[in-house]
Amino acid sequence: MERLTGLVLVLCLIGFSHANLSPTINIKIYEVCEDAPVGAYVFTVNATDNENDPLTYSFTAPNDGFFVINKNTGGVTVSRPLDREQDKGLIELGVRVSDGSNIATAKLIIVLNEANDNRPIFQKSSYDITIPENTTVGAILFRAYASDRDTSTGAEVNYNIDEVTPKSGSGLFEISPLGDVKLIGSLNFTSKSSFYQLKINATDGGGQCYYDTVNYFSSVVYSFITVEDVPDLDPLFISVPYVGSVEENSPLGTTVLVVTALDQDKGVDDVITYSIEESTAEGLFHIAPETGVITVKKKIDREDTGDSATLTVKATEAHLNVHGFQAIATATVQISIIDLNDNKPEFYRCGAECVKESSFTGEVVEHLLGAVSFNMTVKDLDKMKRVSLSLEGKYQHVFSVQPPITTSDSAVQLQVLQPQLLDFETTHRMVLKVIAVDLDEPTFNSTATVTINIQDANDQSPTFPQGSYKLNVSEHSAAGTELGTLIAVDTDTMDEGNITYSLLPDSIRLYFDVQPHTGVVYVKNATLLDREVRSLYSATLQARDTDNKPGSTVLEITVTDINDHAPVFNRGTYREFVKEGEELELKIGATDADDSETENSQIVFGILPSSFSDNFTIDPNTGVLRNQGELDREAMDPKLKGIIELNVTATDKGAPPLSTAVTVTIVVEDVDDNTPVFKDSSYTFYVKEGEKGVFVGSVQAEDMDQEFDRISFSILEGSFGSFIIRSYEDERGGGYLGNITVDPDIELDYESDHKSFKLKVEATDLGQNNAGVTVQVVVLDVNDERPEFEPTATVTVKENSAPGEAVGRFTAKDKDGNHSLVYRLESQQCRCNGSMASCGWFVLDPTGEVRLDPEHTVDYEQCDQVVLEAQVVDENTEKGENNSAVAGRMEIDIEDVNDNAPQFILSDSVFVVVSESASKGTSVARVIATDRDSGVNRQIDFKVTGVQFRDTNNQTSPMKTLFDAVTTQQKDIYVGIIQTNAKLEKSLKGKYLVAVSATDPGDLSSDTVLEIFAVDESYQVALVFMKSKSYVEENLNKIIGKLMAATKAAVEVASIGADDAEPSRASVNTVIVAYFIYSNGTVLTSTQVEKMISVPQHSLGLIELGLTNIGKAPTVVEPVDPLRYGLLGMVAGLIVVLGVLVTSLVCTRRSFKRKLKAAKAMNSAAMVTSDNQKSGPVVPGTNKYTMEGANPVLNLNIDTTMDLDLDGGSSDVDKVSLNSLDSSGYMDSHENGINMNVIEEEDEEEEGGPPVYIEPLGAALAQRGQKKGHDNPLLGLSNPAFSTTDL
Repeated sequence: MERLTGLVLVLCLIGFSHANLSPTINIKIYEVCEDAPVGAYVFTVNATDNENDPLTYSFTAPNDGFFVINKNTGGVTVSRPLDREQDKGLIELGVRVSDGSNIATAKLIIVLNEANDNRPIFQKSSYDITIPENTTVGAILFRAYASDRDTSTGAEVNYNIDEVTPKSGSGLFEISPLGDVKLIGSLNFTSKSSFYQLKINATDGGGQCYYDTVNYFSSVVYSFITVEDVPDLDPLFISVPYVGSVEENSPLGTTVLVVTALDQDKGVDDVITYSIEESTAEGLFHIAPETGVITVKKKIDREDTGDSATLTVKATEAHLNVHGFQAIATATVQISIIDLNDNKPEFYRCGAECVKESSFTGEVVEHLLGAVSFNMTVKDLDKMKRVSLSLEGKYQHVFSVQPPITTSDSAVQLQVLQPQLLDFETTHRMVLKVIAVDLDEPTFNSTATVTINIQDANDQSPTFPQGSYKLNVSEHSAAGTELGTLIAVDTDTMDEGNITYSLLPDSIRLYFDVQPHTGVVYVKNATLLDREVRSLYSATLQARDTDNKPGSTVLEITVTDINDHAPVFNRGTYREFVKEGEELELKIGATDADDSETENSQIVFGILPSSFSDNFTIDPNTGVLRNQGELDREAMDPKLKGIIELNVTATDKGAPPLSTAVTVTIVVEDVDDNTPVFKDSSYTFYVKEGEKGVFVGSVQAEDMDQEFDRISFSILEGSFGSFIIRSYEDERGGGYLGNITVDPDIELDYESDHKSFKLKVEATDLGQNNAGVTVQVVVLDVNDERPEFEPTATVTVKENSAPGEAVGRFTAKDKDGNHSLVYRLESQQCRCNGSMASCGWFVLDPTGEVRLDPEHTVDYEQCDQVVLEAQVVDENTEKGENNSAVAGRMEIDIEDVNDNAPQFILSDSVFVVVSESASKGTSVARVIATDRDSGVNRQIDFKVTGVQFRDTNNQTSPMKTLFDAVTTQQKDIYVGIIQTNAKLEKSLKGKYLVAVSATDPGDLSSDTVLEIFAVDESYQVALVFMKSKSYVEENLNKIIGKLMAATKAAVEVASIGADDAEPSRASVNTVIVAYFIYSNGTVLTSTQVEKMISVPQHSLGLIELGLTNIGKAPTVVEPVDPLRYGLLGMVAGLIVVLGVLVTSLVCTRRSFKRKLKAAKAMNSAAMVTSDNQKSGPVVPGTNKYTMEGANPVLNLNIDTTMDLDLDGGSSDVDKVSLNSLDSSGYMDSHENGINMNVIEEEDEEEEGGPPVYIEPLGAALAQRGQKKGHDNPLLGLSNPAFSTTDL
């Protein structure tokens, strides 16, 4: 038993020692680069077996398609492209490992490592903005943001502006690390570009994984920045300086010259108005405000205007510039006045100024030899002048005129030629005529009369008519008073009116003097002339002539008395007191110092007119002053305090009378004789509730007494302790006021029983005289509620609406019944380009009506919404705030009107189309346009309106419309994609001129012409790859990428096909036909491409992808359809056979006819007489003629009978040449046996018709065969007169 148990144990131990365990999978996480190529080894599955049995590996679904595992080694390779971003970085892969007996399974985690295989992507396809040219330097224009799906450094995006078009804008923009595009230089629409295109590059931080080369990816986006012009420049005059000329007397409206000013703001191009700011010839010229044409406004006279006129012309822009005023510019215009000979010479008398004169006077001493001057000047106002002077008249031989000829303004003199004829005793004067004639225009002449007075010699002394004279003068006569005029006489003519007078001795001239030329004796000093001091004066009056010869007479001057003393009052002033109601009597006294025996000392009293002069009288002789009527103090102005002032005068009776005035003051004393009187019989006042100490009203009373008029007021009853009254003097209206106020400790309540009070008020004066009045006080409710705005609906206003038009209304309510609401505009904000700013498009009436401001025009393109805030005020508010607590708000939406045409945005892009690859629907170009309108009005539809082609020789030809425009929208910008609608001719060289229109819904449109350069087939490049077509198509993006990296050009693939050039080769080649095009339109040739790709850094990658050859594209042979061409061949064969049969039949018939006609022709030739021939018979239809130079047998109808071989089966005639030298035939003529050539006739007769022969005769040249049964042998016939030249 023990042995059996031990045996079992041994067998179990042996069995366990030979048991087979399952394989073990040691590592379950592997890292793989996502850019590992298909077929690349990436890792080996780490599995072991304790028995070291051979292991078999395999993958299980679902992700077994990503990798391929070597079933024997466990090596893993990539079977399809990996993408970390798509697979979220992990792939869970099932694996099975078998040792033949056992299977182990596991889930492997494949971690895909980042390889930077994604490029940054911009959020927008383009960043297009419009900015004004005065945008602040440093302003951020927009943000260009790009995101990258990669991680780590591959997700770090760096921004750069690669290119700015035009290049002059390179220093104007910069981009920040965040993508913010900032303006770093100033813009200028005029001197710089009006648009800029930025090429913005976003490049990631790079990364690598499987390959050693670091990959960098980038994206490019374009930004079109349109610079909007603003009016910031003054207008500019062009073609300065302005110099013109015009003839004097030119017709009104004559054009002198044109000035032109341009608005330097080319994008604004404002209307310019012209005006004349200053002119040296005021009003002489006019300028057209719109055109700048300067014309003659009124008649021009150079002699008045001068030789030139200077104008200052101003150009003014119609609208305000950015600084808020109208821009102006000025220019100087110089206009020369061209002189015309339109004035005749005339004579002038010149002193301080020259005056036209036709009569002149000169003097000459008798018998004087020399020149005589008489202040004559001859002038011709024309610029160029030649004037001749001559004399006419009785005495012209006595004088000569100087100068005889003058070319300038000249003084004219007479030269004495015969002095002996100047005799005063014979004649006192001589009269001549001086004639001035314009030598260039003799009809222009003038005549002046010259009178020459002959002076006499001085040989007489002056004398007075009397030896002495008596003169009288009043004392104190004013200086200059004339005593008399004394004239001396001198018979010499030269002394007549030329005598001078003087008064002797010198001491007398303190009192009197004489005018030296008139002889008038006058008073010199009035003060010294006093009769009381001296009453008689003696003097000598002396006269002298021009030769200083004297004469004299004696003067006796008596001084007479005058009234020169005024009356004098006894007192300097008078003051008298009198009580009102009493009589006044006051004596006024005065004396006069004049002689008492004359009226000069007699005095008369009077009162000067004044306010109270009518209340008093004065005795004119005694001077007693009395009142006229009762004196009443109350009737006087209280301000006078009872004082009356009178001015009493004392006047003598002298001539003239003298008077003196004195002030008389009368004080009227007051008496208390009046009681206070209220101004009104009753009073009613209103007072608001709730106000302590408030003023209620005033009662007014007056006491007519002026010294007893003080009044005090008191409330006797009805107050109930609620009111107090105080007395005040009424400074404005006189009397006293009783001001009633609410007691400061009392507050009236409208809601109480006392809504009104009836007060009894008493007024008492100083004399205790009193009067009473009733005062009604009514308590009022208080207006203490604030007004409130009611909600205002949004208002819509169309742009360009009529000024002043009402668009809406603010409405408010007030709980108080006696309100008066007035509306006021607090603010006005316009939403312009998305931001709010102050504006002034609307006005608010006090009634709440909102209107369009007449001085402004609503423009949707400028601002699309206006927000008004208003305040309402209750003008009747009595307590508290009188305005609304919350301002009223009105939103006004501006509705767009279609008033702007679409505008194309210019681009520097070059458009190129590869004719071969362009099929229907291929996009070849684009246009961009915007419309300043909004909504439907800004929609744009693009249309191709015409197509032309301009070849390399610059020849333009119209074409059918090969292109269509497809309209797309990118936010507010519309893009027209230009697509082909038909296959393009690939052999054309040149460019397409495509006219495109942009039209909005209102049929407003703009047009532009695109240039699309055509790339013809000569630029084809064939790239041969030693790969299958499917492989090439699968790796096409990589191939294009490497080609672009090598050439820096865009690659346009035209076709991909198999290479059939060497069909015997075992390998399959694929040919890519492509074009290499730069953005500026330049196209590379195959040679240039081959040279660029030959660089090792580019060629190796392309060779790895299978590139073997570069060259011209092969000729594409259309594939042959065997069945189609077989059928076509059969049809063609049937047609040929049918043609051969028909031809044979026709030729047989023609052979028979030719034989018959040839026989007839031969017979007719044999009958012609041989004498008329050079040699041989005449053959009709040939160029063999008779001696007369004509062919007598031409078109002959010869009837002959010949024995012909009509064997229809013979067609040997068809083998005979038409050349007569080559023809041979056999014919037997029984009649004459003459040998002749057989002639073939060209035209045939109708079958069955008569034998008609038509020239030229195309006879058969050969006849083979013999009539059956004929015995004669065949004869050879020839025509010796027929040569090759004849043919």
